Amino acid sequence: MYSKNTKIDVPVGLHARPAMYLIQRASNFKSTIWLEYDQRRANAKSLLGILSLGVTNGSDVRITAEGSDEIAAVSDLISLVESNFAENTFA
Repeated sequence: MYSKNTKIDVPVGLHARPAMYLIQRASNFKSTIWLEYDQRRANAKSLLGILSLGVTNGSDVRITAEGSDEIAAVSDLISLVESNFAENTFA
């Protein structure tokens, strides 16, 4: 199991569009991947799960993966989050 923390820096939080980017990237990996926020966790490959966390702007989240490509999965998803989901703003 491999985990790393990061901060969500999207003005409206982790809503549908950035969540979909996260899911698309997470789905490229074989590992089981979790997004953890506020003592809850959701499958990082599930839109409903991610949205149910209610992650707001400036929140610290943890990405955890377990499986054969866990380090690559976490590293890739951390890069995506730190790039602000490859966009500067979401409306």
